[in-house]
Amino acid sequence: MAWLLELNRVSKRYDAPGEQKVTVLQDIDLRIGEGEFVAILGPSGSGKSTLLRIIAGLVPATSGTVSYLGQPVTDTNPGVSMVFQSFALFPWLTVLENVELGLRYKDISPQEKRTKALNVIDMIGLDGFEGAYPKELSGGMRQRVGLGRALVMEPDILLMDEPFSALDVLTAENLRRDLLELWLEKKIPTKSIIMVTHGIEEAVYMADRAVVLSRDPATVIADIKITLPHWRERKDEPFTRLVDRIYSILTHSRAAQETVQALASGAGRKFTALPHVPSGALTGFLELLDDLEIKSDLYKLADELMFELDDLLPIVEAAQLLGFATVSQGDISLTPVGKAFAAANVLERKELFRRQLKERVPIFERIRWVLDSKRNRRMPREFFLEVIRKSVGVEAAEMQLDTIIDWGRYAELFAYDETSRVLYLEDEEDEAAARV
Repeated sequence: MAWLLELNRVSKRYDAPGEQKVTVLQDIDLRIGEGEFVAILGPSGSGKSTLLRIIAGLVPATSGTVSYLGQPVTDTNPGVSMVFQSFALFPWLTVLENVELGLRYKDISPQEKRTKALNVIDMIGLDGFEGAYPKELSGGMRQRVGLGRALVMEPDILLMDEPFSALDVLTAENLRRDLLELWLEKKIPTKSIIMVTHGIEEAVYMADRAVVLSRDPATVIADIKITLPHWRERKDEPFTRLVDRIYSILTHSRAAQETVQALASGAGRKFTALPHVPSGALTGFLELLDDLEIKSDLYKLADELMFELDDLLPIVEAAQLLGFATVSQGDISLTPVGKAFAAANVLERKELFRRQLKERVPIFERIRWVLDSKRNRRMPREFFLEVIRKSVGVEAAEMQLDTIIDWGRYAELFAYDETSRVLYLEDEEDEAAARV
């Protein structure tokens, strides 16, 4: 079979002086054929958008090859166009001019460009707004302009990077249906669509393949064919079963499980990234699970809470990491320790949280050791930030340390002064008084 697009062992690594090399993507193999609508799913920070930009030729791969129609892509991919999450319109250009911009380098006459742009504007439902500027349009209309600019190029492959995430629920649903109608009824010449999304339900509703990525680094952990006929009903049992299956894959991914196991066992001295979850959010989630009193289906729970994948997975990962919950076949339930935590009073919860951190997350014992070793029992934030930077890079280090400080303060393992940006140990008398 001749493939439109092939990725062979594509990897992406970022190097920075004085820091550990950060691998975002590792050995990605992917083949896209004509007539396929492919959704790419994965946790936040898994490299989904980076992968899309490598396909487009906007970001070079560190190793591996991307081929379009059998030819290696060494510059901008000539067979693709892209729809961005943030609209990316020029505010000083009209709707018509923004759409025509997609034809800027096409070797056709100005009149042909105008005709093509007008036809696309009509097709995406913006007839009558040709002379309007972006500031006059709603978010949904602006995204339609972005879609029109991509489609006017008549690409073989349409790339979409979370195209509906910046829209309100009703607008996003309307645009999904309109795009799906154009695709299913072959009103656009596009031969394939690749969409990055953090919504499992969105992927199952629109796509006929779901490619699931792990994290740290991203690898393909599942490639699932979606054979449900269109139009799909979200409440139908086959639909919910498939969504549940993908949730189960993500919560049981090799990378996620290895992260939890490595942190919980204390294996090695390398810092491993924590899920970025405030202690208050985790506490509320455990209370909710306790109130439900039974195993909870992650998909249904996310739907009830109106959580997207990127909202729910870090909380689930944190609950597993600390030994408060377990996940089995897409269902989450509290462990005995988790039940004890949910039923405890404020001080008892702090004690349980402190015990779980000390037993299962080595970085907290190391911070205590450093602070204990200092005569004044104080250490600047920058010291710990530098340690973390070497493992996770500059961008992620600040967020990681914020999470560590939040969890450590809640557990009363140490204190933090935001004004002086110093972590410190309180006097034993102060600690005892704080717990009374």
